[in-house]
Amino acid sequence: MQERLMARRRLLKGFAATGLASLGGGVLAQAFPFTPNQRYPDPALLILDPSFAKYRIYSSTVEQVTTGLRWAEGPAYFPEGGYLLFSDIPNNRIMKFDEKTGAVTVFRANANYANGNTRDRQGRLVTCEHSLTRRVVRTEKDGKLTVLADSFEGKRLNAPNDIVAKSDDSLWFTDPLFGINGEWEGFRAKPEQATTNVYRIGPDGKLSAVITDLVNPNGLAFSPDEKKLYVVEWKGTPNRSIWSYDVGADGVSLSNKTKLIDAADQGALDGFKVDRDGNLWCGWGSNGALATEPVDVGGRKVYPLKGRPEDLDGVMVFSPQGKPLAFIRLPERCANLCFGGPKNNRLYMASSHSVYALYVEAHGAV
Repeated sequence: MQERLMARRRLLKGFAATGLASLGGGVLAQAFPFTPNQRYPDPALLILDPSFAKYRIYSSTVEQVTTGLRWAEGPAYFPEGGYLLFSDIPNNRIMKFDEKTGAVTVFRANANYANGNTRDRQGRLVTCEHSLTRRVVRTEKDGKLTVLADSFEGKRLNAPNDIVAKSDDSLWFTDPLFGINGEWEGFRAKPEQATTNVYRIGPDGKLSAVITDLVNPNGLAFSPDEKKLYVVEWKGTPNRSIWSYDVGADGVSLSNKTKLIDAADQGALDGFKVDRDGNLWCGWGSNGALATEPVDVGGRKVYPLKGRPEDLDGVMVFSPQGKPLAFIRLPERCANLCFGGPKNNRLYMASSHSVYALYVEAHGAV
């Protein structure tokens, strides 16, 4: 018993340097050790096209900001306070990482299984509540919540997933089924909408469906000039894809639907962000597809995953034309990411049980 207590104290002491002790003893069940690469440049950053070299910082390595999560999602950075907010969906909470102190604390418990978060143009948190309430809410400066959307044409939304703020103060979000099709990211419920849509909340508060033909749309982002909208489709094509749309002069209408990226290597496209040069930085990992034939494992016939998840986990970077530029290898699948830091050049990567960070020479477009 004494030996177990000593081991626990040593582990907590190690976590204290990254603020993990503030999460409490429950962190131990889901915490994973991480050793940064000693060598510069970091071998975890794989350059797939020489044009990406200008974005690499030679003496920057991947860091583990925090661990002890069950499914990290929805990172959003707030420069006014120097902190990152992100969701831990199965634990039903929004977490806060303070860059100055390194502390990681619970920002909001009982968060209605919050998924995607963003900072609007006035510096307020806007959150997709993934289950239970199934709504989009804004946190006002006094901490009160304002409901921005919870139904469309008299029927409840499915499960708001990811959200982005446009310069005209409109908000665009995806509404797939993930938060209501099981018990892991919320509670199972019957969908009321006939389709899984992308919605726009206008500056006047009016909700409109701008895309209705994607099967479970997921991450979304605008190009730096906001003339293109990119949306991940989780199903509906042989592989997960990013579709590109031209945004009309009215800032609302969409046209010229084009497949920009096809995750043909069993990659699991999820959340992504765009930098000032228009490159797409995409969360990546295995899509969980099974091989068509079993293999023998200890006398049992087992259907393994297609591909090697350990080779897929991380972040893929694509040019505005969809050309692969780089891959940031991580020890866990990355679901979503954002740019942050005082110079907007620190890439935060929400990855399963942990959040990782890497300084780069790219800057977030927003």
